[in-house]
Amino acid sequence: MQTHKIKLSKHYEEAVYSGEKNFEVRYNDRGYQKGDQVKFVVVDASGIEVHSPLNVKTYEITYLIHGYGLKKDWCAFGIKEVEA
Repeated sequence: MQTHKIKLSKHYEEAVYSGEKNFEVRYNDRGYQKGDQVKFVVVDASGIEVHSPLNVKTYEITYLIHGYGLKKDWCAFGIKEVEA
């Protein structure tokens, strides 16, 4: 199991935090796998990290898909919050 620290646009912060957005579509340059963990770093439009309660949460990858209409080397994965 790996932990991936990935940037998330502030635009999506509330939807992920509330659980409404429970998936990610990403370029798979990290070798994402089911069971891996994700920690988000919320960034503004300039790519600068901003303070967010989401920055301290951890999520588990629950499902992973590639192909099926996604561009080569891209994937979509389901996430659920891991309770501390």
